[in-house]
Amino acid sequence: MESQRKNRAIYIDQEAHSTLSMAKEGILSPVEGLMNEKEAQSVDKKGEFKGKTFPFSFILAPSGKRNEHILTSTKKGETLDLIVEGKKRGYIIVDEVFKIDRVKRVKKIFATSDPTHPGVSSTLDRLGSYAVSGKYEIDSLGIKEAKQSIKEAKQNISASSVTGIILAAKPLHRAHERLIRLTLEKTDLLVLFLLKPYKQDIFSYSLRYKTLRYLVDNYLPKNRVVIVPFENTYIFAGYNGVILDSIAAKNFGCNKFVIGQNHSGIGMYYDKNRMKSILDAYKNINIDIEIVSEFVYCDQCKTLVSTNTCPHGQHHHISYHSESILQLLQVGLLPPAVLVRKGISAILLSELFPNRFKNIARIYDDIIPTTGLLEVHDEREFYIQLMKLYQTTSLT
Repeated sequence: MESQRKNRAIYIDQEAHSTLSMAKEGILSPVEGLMNEKEAQSVDKKGEFKGKTFPFSFILAPSGKRNEHILTSTKKGETLDLIVEGKKRGYIIVDEVFKIDRVKRVKKIFATSDPTHPGVSSTLDRLGSYAVSGKYEIDSLGIKEAKQSIKEAKQNISASSVTGIILAAKPLHRAHERLIRLTLEKTDLLVLFLLKPYKQDIFSYSLRYKTLRYLVDNYLPKNRVVIVPFENTYIFAGYNGVILDSIAAKNFGCNKFVIGQNHSGIGMYYDKNRMKSILDAYKNINIDIEIVSEFVYCDQCKTLVSTNTCPHGQHHHISYHSESILQLLQVGLLPPAVLVRKGISAILLSELFPNRFKNIARIYDDIIPTTGLLEVHDEREFYIQLMKLYQTTSLT
């Protein structure tokens, strides 16, 4: 990756780095590199590339006066280093530089150019007026290793069917678990793509990974489940995100992709008494896509049910809306076990609120039954035992 002389450079952020890496490793195939102006215009017009579905052009147009000066003064064949957070992560050999319409670009991605839309405003902030195309090399950010882990898991169990699910797991709740289990019933190998965002969040990727790992290690057949980080870059944020999710899952090695009916990018509608979605408008993705209905807890059925099969009204349903469960956790409340498995709640609260109790040993001894022996208890175990008390019903 190193060149023989000092190169000029363009500066890109982590999202651009990840997106370029995904293309380079074939995750966005048929797109495997940056498009020139002619290719970009064709894709934006037709919604396909090399005869296969791709919703919008794949370009690199970094923002900033420094980048604009470099791009407008470069010549074909010049090598420009790619700098991410002060470090060289790759290089590009310039083939073409061309001007783009920033507003049309974001409208193509988000189906709107309204600056009050959070995706539009953040993308406009990081989008320059000039795009560059050419062959490039860049660090893979573990994508190559992720592909290999799926390949090895598939070989280990001689899997003929591989299904992917993309999860934010923020937080990981009972409806997620039901979806995972139902999917495992119909596939040999399940790939859980855990979204890896770029904005700082108290629910970090590592914390969400820890909860998902806990579920897989303790309650699922470990040899049939692979957890893979999924770089959640800006290109997946628009209304075409579900199309790109499907393309990525296919290129990671899945032959089936499962998504929820309430996914924001599906756009479900009826046509001649048949349920359709945005996916029906696209061809040649070459992956089976299953859309599953929403899961709720019904206080009449006394279990998790599909909204398509439960005969009771919505007023009998407990919905698994992540935002509401998240609010409980953010203020330090232990969600009911019907919403979140108690072991997962314990992991989340013990990390979100470390050392919140002045004398946890005293509290534990006062309200939690023990063996009578001297024991050391941590906050995670305390939350698990506390949930058991919540579930005691003889005095309620």
